[in-house]
Amino acid sequence: MVKYELIAPCHFGLESVLKKEITDLGYDITEVTDGRVSFEGDGDAVCRANICLRTAERILIKVGSFHAESFEDLFQGTRALPWEEYIPENGKFWVKKASSVKSRLFSPSDIQSIMKKAMVEKMKLSYHKEWFSEDGQDYPVRVFILKDEVTVALDTTGDSLHKRGYRRLESKAPIAENLAAALIMLTPWHGDRILVDPFCGSGTIPIEAAMMAANIAPGVNRHFTAENWTHLITKKNWDDVREEAREEIVTDVQVDIQGYDIDPEMIEIARINARKAGVEQMIHFQARDIADLSHRKKYGFIITNPPYGERIGESAQLPALYRTIGERYAALDSWSMYLITGLENAEKYIGRKADRNRKIYNGMLKTYFYQFMGPKPPRRGDRNHE
Repeated sequence: MVKYELIAPCHFGLESVLKKEITDLGYDITEVTDGRVSFEGDGDAVCRANICLRTAERILIKVGSFHAESFEDLFQGTRALPWEEYIPENGKFWVKKASSVKSRLFSPSDIQSIMKKAMVEKMKLSYHKEWFSEDGQDYPVRVFILKDEVTVALDTTGDSLHKRGYRRLESKAPIAENLAAALIMLTPWHGDRILVDPFCGSGTIPIEAAMMAANIAPGVNRHFTAENWTHLITKKNWDDVREEAREEIVTDVQVDIQGYDIDPEMIEIARINARKAGVEQMIHFQARDIADLSHRKKYGFIITNPPYGERIGESAQLPALYRTIGERYAALDSWSMYLITGLENAEKYIGRKADRNRKIYNGMLKTYFYQFMGPKPPRRGDRNHE
């Protein structure tokens, strides 16, 4: 099968998490840059990456790269790429998105227009035609220009990979599913440990944790653009990877995952989403104020995305909220807390300096992932006192 260079974009600051995921799937990393991880793989890898990766935003097939300082350079470089190897005669092709950083070419609309013309010119030469109906399958193109170096790729995914398909209803400021998964992966949490999200909203963090504990592949129940590219990737490739993913689901896993929110309507939405994700029985949702947070067991995890302006609307309320978070955490014996927020001085109100602080870009918003480490639990044989 043909080998491709595949590109997986992700949230800025989470490249190491995605790199580990790809390596664990068995693929060789070729490059790691800000917000992107590249790796080698065949058509089977395209299926597996789309279906199994939890922290990527999409999977792209690299068509080529070149240097461009002018629109003429961009036109000629695009026309020189082997489009006929990917796009059939009746394919619908366009530049879905163009981004430019520190480059002479910076207008997305101009970049998209010129590249489309260049692609048409190359298709004319390849197929000996002057006009294309473009009434076939979609072949969206994405372009990154960094310091005048142009990278051109086909988008195999379609809707972003964070859209697992289970979240039909959501809160006002939901955390993306792939970001939630990455945050969990940045902690030592495993399915045999308690996990509580006291600001669960529509349930994303508990649901992602439950899917990990049950080894449910995040993309197993959704569609991808490249499923229609049967000349590149066969239906059997997709069917085999999906069947493999379903066989690896652990149906009898025992977990203690809890999601709380002050809004009873959010709790109902979270239950509906958990049901759609197939993990409803694995999570206990309850309407509960953060001021009432307590737990009789030790060595648990709080992993949460509390309000930091967007959902409350009044920043004056935030100090009191974060002081309450700090007080309730302090009352939990031996627990760890992992908290993502856009509130820069959150530690001040929580009343404790984080053991680690990681900057993560949630879109264009800089956020802080504060990590408060509790002690490690004793070995299993010594836990009778819990």
